[in-house]
Amino acid sequence: MRLSTRLRSYAMRLLGSQAMLNLPRRVARARRKIRGQTPTIYYFHQVDDPYSLIMAQQLERFAAMISLDITPYLVSGPNDAFKGDASRFDDWALRDAASIASFLGDPLPIPDGLEQAAYPPPDQSTAANASLLAALHGGHFWQLAQQTGHALWSRQLAPNVSDETAANVAQALNEGDTLQESLGHYQGGTLYFEGEWFWGADRLPRLWDRLAAEGFCDAESPVFDPYRNGTAERLTANGPVSAEITLEYSPSLRSPYSAIAHADVERLISRTQVALTLRPVMPMLMRGVTAPRAKQRYILTDCSREAQASNTPFGNFVDPFGEPVKRGFALFPGALAQGKGMAFVGAFLSAAFAEGIDIDSEHGLREVVANAGLPWEATQSHPDSAAWAELLEDNVNAMLGAGLWGVPSFRISSPGEPDFCCWGQDRIWRVEHELARRSQQSDG
Repeated sequence: MRLSTRLRSYAMRLLGSQAMLNLPRRVARARRKIRGQTPTIYYFHQVDDPYSLIMAQQLERFAAMISLDITPYLVSGPNDAFKGDASRFDDWALRDAASIASFLGDPLPIPDGLEQAAYPPPDQSTAANASLLAALHGGHFWQLAQQTGHALWSRQLAPNVSDETAANVAQALNEGDTLQESLGHYQGGTLYFEGEWFWGADRLPRLWDRLAAEGFCDAESPVFDPYRNGTAERLTANGPVSAEITLEYSPSLRSPYSAIAHADVERLISRTQVALTLRPVMPMLMRGVTAPRAKQRYILTDCSREAQASNTPFGNFVDPFGEPVKRGFALFPGALAQGKGMAFVGAFLSAAFAEGIDIDSEHGLREVVANAGLPWEATQSHPDSAAWAELLEDNVNAMLGAGLWGVPSFRISSPGEPDFCCWGQDRIWRVEHELARRSQQSDG
């Protein structure tokens, strides 16, 4: 293993360890006790962020079930460096939030329809922030945030804000942005509690688990289900889906979210027998997608927390960045040709993120190939191996063409309907729902 790989792997193991997850908690708790403060959750609300509207719906119920105060702040939202692909981020966020909102609560009030949906103009966002100023410290924030959010997204807010009020809004946003940045995050719709961040409704069960362990939850409610009050029913696929449906799946060999999601994707494909097109892509950092340190830290700690919650092996890292990824992808065409593409991707991800196999050496890659149930010589010397770079370029172009850039990403296609596209370990349930829905319509 080359020195650069060894050093990066050590840093990843440290950042993703339970000790490193616990350390910020202990430090923040000690600082709070020294200052004589009561334990408090901070919430950062971005009025023109659709995920924040979803969170406001959830937090009205969540706040009533815990014994801690949740203090809201207004924030401006992430700058372009944190968006991954700034040219696609807003469109993706709106489509993704719209596709999950009704399963978590009310649908997003987007009057133009999903295809033409646009973000509210800045003067209306200022008016929305202005309407929430008094509630930051006066209570009833969750209800007012929902009412204001619906009015904003429905274009029903009158953008008549005085210069004095606009200055107060700017001051409140600056205070929220400064606090959030000092605590180490960048995104709206986030919660912070004593050294730990939770983004979006998907992470409320994780916050609940921590609060329960520390005695801050209603003992009669063992879990928090963010989908309990959804207006749409989640469907499950308990058998083969229609043969007309196809699923494109794009993981990356350096993605921790791909690593903790891959086994679930394999099980979904096995259960539904959906026609699969496997399209792995080059890691984002190796294709120029930015990820500032704060974002990288959050991703790794969040993945570690998610892996722990699902009992997924994770944490014994050998960072595949650079040559290990390229050498791994050079083996992929041979594995795919032998019908073992998914097995190879799974074996490589397990080696890199769970087993600590030296994927920076031929010995380690031979172990990966063997773990995938493949012969080394036939895989390594396959005629298509030389064209792996072109294959990955085609794959990433297909993914970008679907409006996606993150991994793992998914695209579902079937006759008579537009493609459904999403990405993220948190959206496997949404993929399953879409497979089941389309299969029911096809069978009907």
